[in-house]
Amino acid sequence: MTTTPQAAASSPTGLPQVAWIGLGIMGSPMAENLLKAGYTVTGYTLEQDKLDRLAAAGGTAAGSIAEAVGDADVIVTMVPASPQVEAIAYGEDGILAHARPGALLVDMSSITPRTSVDLANAAASKGIRVLDAPVSGGEAGAIEAVLSIMVGGAQADFDEARPLFDALGRTVVLCGPHGAGQTVKAANQLIVAVNIQACAEAVVFLEKSGVDLGTALEVLGGGLAGSTVLNRKKQNFLHREFAPGFRIDLHHKDMGIVTDAARAVGAALPVGSVVAGLVAALRAQGDGGLDHSALLRGVERLSGLPVTG
Repeated sequence: MTTTPQAAASSPTGLPQVAWIGLGIMGSPMAENLLKAGYTVTGYTLEQDKLDRLAAAGGTAAGSIAEAVGDADVIVTMVPASPQVEAIAYGEDGILAHARPGALLVDMSSITPRTSVDLANAAASKGIRVLDAPVSGGEAGAIEAVLSIMVGGAQADFDEARPLFDALGRTVVLCGPHGAGQTVKAANQLIVAVNIQACAEAVVFLEKSGVDLGTALEVLGGGLAGSTVLNRKKQNFLHREFAPGFRIDLHHKDMGIVTDAARAVGAALPVGSVVAGLVAALRAQGDGGLDHSALLRGVERLSGLPVTG
């Protein structure tokens, strides 16, 4: 189906007009980075304080999805999971009902690959193009505009969105057709969770052995054991600070995505399955709202130590 885009209201910067749906821990700084890059951004979310923050940064707060997306060239969504994506996309109040034909919908949420494929198919029937573009890098990466962005969809749509992606991230890659970005993100979350768990176990091992933790993590970070995870989460481990950059609740959701997707293709996840269980246990113990570096608390419990942080 070929649809001729309807003209949107011109942006004073000459850049595409952006509607941003979802202004949480990641969405707010990402939208602000687009404003800094000169984009016109109209945002919608459920929390008034997040709308006020966007307006203070130079964006426009909308009172509904329809108001946000009506004149947008590009619609970016950044919400927690598949049910939220479906809630904002479908129905008489949703994005597909109110976006203009020819608009580009960029879903940057972390959801199931199947949800992304279904959304792309539903949008195509209305002349709306879709990219799935989940990100990695956490709150710090969102603030610093150094996210890794994994994209699924058509090459032409990716090329059109590339300047916008470059305002948000440092590593931007088209991974394949619709759903491919979400598949790569699932693999990313598997690697991150296993890495955090390994770091947490090393921290408890070092402390119980009487080694100075700061010194040990410094030298480990400079060798083969060094990683972005260790670098980003080192202060969390040292100071037992678990304010959420990426919540255990969300990583629990992501581990469910990767284990289900792996089962569907017949891939074994022996270590990943164990870590998925540890993430689930931490959530069941009431730590779901903490940063995923709080996996350290689970290791402390298993090691008979007082839980800190």
